[in-house]
Amino acid sequence: MDWLQALVLGLIQGLTEYLPVSSSGHLAIGASLFGIEGEENLAFTVAVHVATVMSTFVILWSEIVWLLKGIFKFEMNDETKYMLNIVVSMIPIGIVGVFFKDTVEEIFGSGLLIVGIMLLCTAALLTFSYYAKPRQKGKISMRDAFIIGLAQACAVMPGLSRSGSTIATGLLLGNKKESLAQFSFLMVIPPILGEALLDVLKAVKGDEAFGGIDTLPLAVGFIAAFVSGCLACKWMINIVKKGKLIYFGIYCAIAGAVTVLCNFI
Repeated sequence: MDWLQALVLGLIQGLTEYLPVSSSGHLAIGASLFGIEGEENLAFTVAVHVATVMSTFVILWSEIVWLLKGIFKFEMNDETKYMLNIVVSMIPIGIVGVFFKDTVEEIFGSGLLIVGIMLLCTAALLTFSYYAKPRQKGKISMRDAFIIGLAQACAVMPGLSRSGSTIATGLLLGNKKESLAQFSFLMVIPPILGEALLDVLKAVKGDEAFGGIDTLPLAVGFIAAFVSGCLACKWMINIVKKGKLIYFGIYCAIAGAVTVLCNFI
């Protein structure tokens, strides 16, 4: 991987992690076009995912500080309840990560056909959530947090957007648009950091190839993912508030159809 490829893939990761178009699907398509695979792709993927998590810290820093201050009051307040919802939302993805990680990795290596199909599923979900008009709720409940967490667990499928799935599911449950984007972005921080840590530990133990990429492209990809992630995170919060997810549904439908057709050409 050279620095220009790393720049392009870093920008793709940073933008698509928050926009509801599937970062995993777009990274898989980009890596396939560049002919990048194996340990080189693994090291890069870990780096750019950590970069996008850091961009979440930057954009949502005030919300994170608010949560931490509330938690350390050691009382059942709004901040503690919010954090409990995040913990509950992590249960499904935790189960998938512990018991079905190998199966998921096999799916990721099964080609672009599954990516195209899942992009079409993302398009359908975004479109359905746009036209559905459920009764609005005041706050995200613990039950809703768990269901949104189930959507996040399903989104380990390459091409099924994590942010799109979680936000659309929250909308279908009747939660307010203003709170969903923030919750969706905060709930992904622990799983991404945990996944990156597990990959690094496996590499250290020698269970998995890790490396194969020079420092320059790795640094370029990291910075590109971080900067574009900051922009996309802030942009996406405003988009969700305005309810413009249908345009991303149209994009995913086109991208999915093209990917599926190209698989047979």
